[in-house]
Amino acid sequence: MPPKLTPISIPDFATTQLALLDSELQSELEETHLLLSNSTPTALARAGLAITNLTLSSLRTGLGGKIVVELGLDSAVSGKGGSGKDEGELGEHGIRTGDIVLVSEQPAGSAKKREVKDLEAKGSRGVVTRAQKTGVWVALDNEEDDGVTGSKRLMNQTMTRMQKMKEDEYSSFLRTLFGLSSPSPVGDLDEKIEWIDPSLNDSQKDAIKFALASREAALIHGPPGTGKTHTLIELILQMLKQSLRVLVCGPSNISVDNIVERLAPHKIPIVRLGHPARLLPSVVNHSLDVLTQTSDAAAIVKDVRKEMDMKQASIRKTKSGRERKAIYGDLKELRKEFREREKKCIGTLIGGSKVVLATLHGAGGFQLKDSAFDVVIIDEASQALEAQCWVPLLRASKVVLAGDHLQLPPTIKSLNSKTTKAKIKDTEGVIKGMTLETTLFDRLLKLHGPDIKRMLTTQYRMHEKIMRFPSDQLYESKLIAAEAVKARLLKDLPYEVEETEDTIEPLIFFDTQGGDFPEKSEDEEVKAGKGMMSESKSNEMEAALVKQHVQNLVNAGVKPEDIAVITPYNAQLALMSRSMKEAFPGIELGSVDGFQGREKEAVIVSLVRSNSEKEVGFLGEKRRLNVAMTRPKRSLTVIGDSETLHRGSKFLKSWVEFLEENSDLRYPSVASLNAQ
Repeated sequence: MPPKLTPISIPDFATTQLALLDSELQSELEETHLLLSNSTPTALARAGLAITNLTLSSLRTGLGGKIVVELGLDSAVSGKGGSGKDEGELGEHGIRTGDIVLVSEQPAGSAKKREVKDLEAKGSRGVVTRAQKTGVWVALDNEEDDGVTGSKRLMNQTMTRMQKMKEDEYSSFLRTLFGLSSPSPVGDLDEKIEWIDPSLNDSQKDAIKFALASREAALIHGPPGTGKTHTLIELILQMLKQSLRVLVCGPSNISVDNIVERLAPHKIPIVRLGHPARLLPSVVNHSLDVLTQTSDAAAIVKDVRKEMDMKQASIRKTKSGRERKAIYGDLKELRKEFREREKKCIGTLIGGSKVVLATLHGAGGFQLKDSAFDVVIIDEASQALEAQCWVPLLRASKVVLAGDHLQLPPTIKSLNSKTTKAKIKDTEGVIKGMTLETTLFDRLLKLHGPDIKRMLTTQYRMHEKIMRFPSDQLYESKLIAAEAVKARLLKDLPYEVEETEDTIEPLIFFDTQGGDFPEKSEDEEVKAGKGMMSESKSNEMEAALVKQHVQNLVNAGVKPEDIAVITPYNAQLALMSRSMKEAFPGIELGSVDGFQGREKEAVIVSLVRSNSEKEVGFLGEKRRLNVAMTRPKRSLTVIGDSETLHRGSKFLKSWVEFLEENSDLRYPSVASLNAQ
């Protein structure tokens, strides 16, 4: 039976979102201010919240006039000090694409507090567009951005529009998404479809048929390793066969680029909106910035650009004020002409493209102002703020959301702030209990029930034993391991690996109970910074055990680049990086949150928590644990203290019990570690 719809007032929804977005921004700014005023750059770097010793490698401007700076490690410090990083590598840090950052000059060690403040004030805010091992790219905010990124501004504008909409302006699409009316009945799913990729499994085909037949909204639920992107590619190609125009969005550049890479070989006209500095090198040729310089429509724009460059050069040569004034006048006219021609060129390119791809906030740019699309597809929808999704959706009449609401939602800083809750409570028209953590995917599922979604059920990543617990606990026991992966082990890797106790077991649990592997909190200097740093925990003995296990795997022949070590705590990540990056070149270390969407042959999870109070903190969150346990292909090793973990959430307790029953259970001794 379909759920009883509880309609949501659209103006109240928008009012609530505006209040929540404002408090989120305040929390972000407050946290940044606290961290900067209470911690030295060195302490911030140690906690993974800053990168020091950077210098400007390059600078460029693109469409929209944003300046993007590339920052690399200063050659004076590059490769020094045996910190376990290769020459020119930045080392481990927690800075990710999309983060708001401050780029400022580093104060000298002896700098006084006032001098440090002055340097910060002179710094520029921006958004990280790419973070790699050797550099970070930051799109600096324009003066008029006033430090608030374009994304935040667009979400606010979109919510304000929805707040002011009159009821007679609501489309049937809008009404369905807020429960004011039920979804239209889904048409014929037995219709014969000629598949472009015959290797699709039944659950993928079913999801595609369902998404094609749905009138307003369809959810594709893709648990880890079930080929969600693969399914979306076929869906897009089938929509093109039906002559539909498709806008594909995602919350991050990487989520959109993955689709561009897989669509490109199909030789269909596609345009990727977004600054080239933010895109993967392999997709740049499809970017609007490159197409406006290389397409037929671009030739006329090129001529004006050339003329402008010549005028710029002649200004430098002329001494006469009158001549300069005349040249400036010409330049002004040329700029106007350039903008008009560029706009026309962009219009031609986008108009001629069957598929346009952009981040959610990129879809709100001037380039799409007059474009109409039949369908909007949002990938990684479970990691996007709902307000972000409405940037492209206000112009839509149908949406397909793909994601997994049982993995981590977007990170929300203001979630537990008491001041936030009090302030929002007092705002008129606010919907009680709504938070930014509730995504559109979550909300539609609750509103219309499971009939609005289809789940992909064959997974192509994990050994059956690794898959069993998440499948039973979270995915209604519906996951099936594909024949090719269900029994594969490290000893079966396509290169020579010895048969040892570590390479024949898909699931290993090192139980550190007994109190010999105690956690510790981040040191006092960092603790003053409050926020995320005071939360961070580390565990030296666990780190030593991780290193020993990695050494055993490498000795057996497993390549370090096939191994990942992940942990929920930044302080533990920093500790392990210091001792392991140099010892095992190519190994990947990361936070659980940062590793969402990734996979490796062997994954070691360091759970860190071990204390007499039996506290587990945010480790008990099942979506975080779900991400941790579903990254490996052939081998999952979990390291933790069962006595502490048993007292955690119900989900954590169940997992530990499952590991005790089903894994290769080991009780490590501190003596054997110290003997190394």
